[in-house]
Amino acid sequence: MPSTIYLIRHAESAHNPPPSQPPSPPSSVAVILTSPLTRTIQTTLAGFGAILDSRGAKLVLDPDLQERSDLPCDTGSEVEELRAKFPELEFGGLGEGWFVKEGPYAADDETVRKRAAGVRRRLKELADRLGAEGGERKDIVVVTHGVFMKFLAEDEGIDLPKAGWKAYRIEGRDGEDGPVIMSVFGIEYPYPYACSVLDRQLAEQEPAYVLGTIRREDWERR
Repeated sequence: MPSTIYLIRHAESAHNPPPSQPPSPPSSVAVILTSPLTRTIQTTLAGFGAILDSRGAKLVLDPDLQERSDLPCDTGSEVEELRAKFPELEFGGLGEGWFVKEGPYAADDETVRKRAAGVRRRLKELADRLGAEGGERKDIVVVTHGVFMKFLAEDEGIDLPKAGWKAYRIEGRDGEDGPVIMSVFGIEYPYPYACSVLDRQLAEQEPAYVLGTIRREDWERR
């Protein structure tokens, strides 16, 4: 069976949590790709900590998943600042200027479309590799942002709530070497495995697991 890709919008970092406890993360998840902005990292750790260990899913901090705009709220942090906030994670795969909204991370539509296309191609390669390995873990989680999600899914109408998610399959288009698309698989849900959490609670939370974090380039070589 092909990989399912769970496209997740980050949770809110404060105020109201969902009214009920979300289900546990599925054991079928092999890789979690996360934007390196603080709110997406927090969402990932809050929602997927149970499977982010040396025996479970692998976490990849992918700067290509950062939000589209160059507003301060959508701009990431220096690597050293992230290390101070999340000392249990490995940030070696992030370049020092990963958050600068220039070049491949510029905020114009054409550049963002190219960045999203590159992510889709890598998702297709990753899904194909996981399928070829034949293991039980073959699904992929992508934790990203509301506007970039529109480019990634090629769907201007997608408007997930905070912590909302939608399931996709990824497939080729225009031949094996052409672009790839994300086709909807299943339905849209108001809350994913990650729930709304308070910044203060996360900051005070002691890690209760050994994270299996790897660099993006190291995963791509596997």
